[in-house]
This record gives sequence, C-alpha cells and structure tokens, in this order.
Amino acid sequence: MEDDLVNCECHGSSVAAVVCCHLANNNGHPIGFIENSDEPNDLQGWCLACEYLYDKELEMTEKFRAFTGISIVCTQCYYEIKAKHSIAI
Repeated sequence: MEDDLVNCECHGSSVAAVVCCHLANNNGHPIGFIENSDEPNDLQGWCLACEYLYDKELEMTEKFRAFTGISIVCTQCYYEIKAKHSIAI
C-alpha cells in the first residue's frame, strides 16, 4: 500500500489519484470532469477534451495517452479538482 502514496506539498502524504494534465494544470474556467472508475479506492478522472478523444479512439491508444498527460495527485487535490471542474451538461 505504501507504493500508492503521494506526498503533496499542500496536503501531505495521501493515497495517489490520477487526473489528466489538463485538469492538473488548469486554474481557469471549468473544463469538465469525467470519473473513469467505479471503484471508490481507484480515483481516476479526465476532462471533456480527453473524453472526446477517447470516444474517437475507442481505446487508450498512444495518441490518447500522449494527449492526456496523466498526472498523479493526492486524494484531496483530486476531490478539489473534481469539484472545480464538474459541470452540469
């Protein structure tokens, strides 16, 4: 379990979560948030642009992986990002 921890500058040591680079680096307007796992202990999310490309590619291709630029964040950062970027469609 220790391998699943990340040390966050803001929140200290926490379980790791995954978001796309667009969510991790965006401090502006909400860009959408798609949760990619039904497992409560497997936190993964990406933005609407990543979802659009995934729908076009139909799988996690190299093009998709390069576009998403996966970022590892702590659990608290994940929930903060999710709250900021979740938009009603």
